[in-house]
Amino acid sequence: MAPEKPSSKGQAWFCTTGLPSDVIIEVDDMTFHLHKFPLMSKSRKLHELITEQEKGLLIPKGTAKLRKHSDLSQQSDNDIKQEEIQEEQDEDEEQCQITLPDFPGGCESFETAAKFCYGVKIELSATKAAALRCAGEYLEMTEEYSEDNLISKTERFISQSVLRNIRYSIKALTSCQELIPTAENLGIVQRCIDAVASKAATSDPSLFGWPVNDRGPSRAAGDSTWLDELGFLSLPFFKRLILAMKASDLSSEIIESCLIHYAKQYIPGISRATRKKPPPLASSSAAASVPTENEQREFLETIISNLPKEKTSSSSLNSTRLLFGLLRTAYILNASEVCRLTLEKKIGSQLEHATLDDLLIPSYSYLNETLYDVDCVERILGYFLQGMEERSAIRIQTEDDNNSSGRSAALMLVGKLIDGYLSEIASDANLKPDKFYDLAISLPDHARLFDDGLYRAVDVYLKSHQWISEAEREKICGVLDCQKLTLEACTHAAQNERLPLRAVVQVLFFEQLQLRHAIAGTLLAVDGGMAAGGEGGQSSSPCGGEGEEEEVENVAEEEAAPPVTLISAVRENQVLRVDMDSMRTRVHELEKECTTMRKALEKIDKMGPRGHVEKGGWRNMFGCKFKTQVCDSHESTVVDTRKARGHRRE
Repeated sequence: MAPEKPSSKGQAWFCTTGLPSDVIIEVDDMTFHLHKFPLMSKSRKLHELITEQEKGLLIPKGTAKLRKHSDLSQQSDNDIKQEEIQEEQDEDEEQCQITLPDFPGGCESFETAAKFCYGVKIELSATKAAALRCAGEYLEMTEEYSEDNLISKTERFISQSVLRNIRYSIKALTSCQELIPTAENLGIVQRCIDAVASKAATSDPSLFGWPVNDRGPSRAAGDSTWLDELGFLSLPFFKRLILAMKASDLSSEIIESCLIHYAKQYIPGISRATRKKPPPLASSSAAASVPTENEQREFLETIISNLPKEKTSSSSLNSTRLLFGLLRTAYILNASEVCRLTLEKKIGSQLEHATLDDLLIPSYSYLNETLYDVDCVERILGYFLQGMEERSAIRIQTEDDNNSSGRSAALMLVGKLIDGYLSEIASDANLKPDKFYDLAISLPDHARLFDDGLYRAVDVYLKSHQWISEAEREKICGVLDCQKLTLEACTHAAQNERLPLRAVVQVLFFEQLQLRHAIAGTLLAVDGGMAAGGEGGQSSSPCGGEGEEEEVENVAEEEAAPPVTLISAVRENQVLRVDMDSMRTRVHELEKECTTMRKALEKIDKMGPRGHVEKGGWRNMFGCKFKTQVCDSHESTVVDTRKARGHRRE
C-alpha cells in the first residue's frame, strides 16, 4: 500500500486515499477524517472503540431507501433536496465518530501517530519523542498487538539517542512538562533527570570556569550550550534536577553554574550589564507569561537555598558580580531574611573577587538614612573575616602554609576594596561618624600596606561633615596609622586644615622619623658600597695549579662586566652627599616647624576655644608655611622617592 497524502484544511485533517473516510476522530479542536483499517491494524484502543461504534450503527437501511424511491413521483423538488441533505447527514452519522479527550501532546502528536499507522515515515526528535511515546501508550500501540509498533520505536530512540546526550535529555525533559501525568507514570521524567545528572559530570570544564585539561573526560558534541537549555525547565522540574545532582555527589561548581544560569534566564536585573526581558514562564500550562513577582521570589529563594555555602574553585569576578545582582534582587523582591543572609555569607566567602561597583548596594529600606546599604557591606565583610579566621585555624592545626600567601593577598585586596568603598560613601551627609569609624577599623592592621587610601576617605569625610565636633574629628582621624602613610600623604596631611592639630603633629613627627630612617639607610648603603669596592679591589691568588685557573676565570668575568672607574665612583659619592645635605636641611625645617607648632598649641590652650583664633588660621598666625601639594595615594616607598630625586638632579 502506497503512503497516503494527508492534508490539513482549517480545523479538519483529511487523508486522501481515493476512498471516502469512514471514521472521524476529534482531538482538542481538530477533526481527523481517517480510515478504519490502518488505525485498527496498529492501535488496540482504536480497534476496540471502532468495534463498539460499529455495533451501535447496525440498522436496516435498504427498506427505507426503497420506500423513498417509490414516492419520488409524489414529492416536489424542494422536498427531494431536503431529503438528499438529510440522507448525507444520516451517512455522516453512520460513520464512526470518536473523541479522544486529554490526548498527550495534543492534535500534533495524534497527527504523527496517525501517519505512522498509515505507514508514513516519521522523523523522531528529542522534543517529540516523549510525546509520541505517551501517545503510543494512550493508543495501546504495543509490540504484542503489532510488530515494530510506535511504543518500541520511540523507546529505542529515547534509550539510544536522547538519554545519551545531555542537551537532548534536557529537551525531552522540557517537553514532558505538557505530558504530565503520563510521562511521569512511564518514568520518562525521572530517566531524563538521571541522565542529565550523570552526564553533567563529564561536560566541558570550561563551561564552569575550570581550566581545560587535555587528559580530562571526553566532551560530547553539543554539550557547549546545555546550560542555556536549563532555562526552559519549569521550577518543579528544575528543583528535582538539582536534588538529583546533589544526590549524585556532583561538584559544587556544576551545581552553582546550573543555578546561576537558571537565575539569569528567569530573574531580570541580576546583572547590570544585561537587563534583558525574562523568557516566557515554563510551566505546565500552555499559556506563556512573564513570571510574576511572587514567582520570581520563589525562583530566587530556591536558587539561593541550593547554592553551595562554601567557596568554589570556579569563583571569579563574573560569578561574584552575579551574586551581588541576586542580592540586590532579593532586596527588591523582599525575599526572606534567611535568603538574604545566606546570600551574604556566600558573597563573603569570595569577597576578594568583588569590585567597588558591586559593593554600592542602594538602600532599599526607608529605615536606612544613607544612600547605600552600609550595614549590608559590614555584614559581608564580617563573614569574610570570619572565614579567614577559620581557614587560619585549620592551617595552624594542619601546619599547612601553602595557601597562607593566597589568604594574605586576598586580605589586602579586600582592604583596598573597603578603602575605596569608604571614600565613595564618605560624602554622604547622613553617614554617622560611628558607622564610618566601625567600618574603617573592622579590618586588621596587616590588611593595609599603606594607609593612603584610608587617609583619602578620612579627608573626604571631614570635608563633607564640617559640622561634627572636635572629639568626633579626632576619633575619625584615630583610624589612621601615621607610620603607614607615604611621604606624599604625610606632606598633604601636614598642610590639611581639616585635620585636628593633634593629628597634624603626629603626622609631622612620623614624617621626620621617615626622613631620618631614609638618611640612615642611605649612609648604610654608601658604607656597604665602599666596603664592597674595597674588597673587590683586593685580589690575590696563589701561583700555579688551581690559582692559575681561578685567575683566568676572574679575568674573563672582569672582561664581561662593565668597567668601573674611579671617576664614576667619585660622581656617585657627590650625588649621595648632595642628597644627604638636602635631607638634613629638610629635617631641620621640620624640627623648626614642630617647635613652632608646640608653642602654638600652648598658646591655643591659654587662649581658650578654637573659635577665638584670628582669621587666617593658626598656621598664618604662628608663621607655619607649607607648599601646597596634592595627595598621591600610589604605594611608593621612601627609597623610590629618593631615587627619583637623584635622577632629577643628574
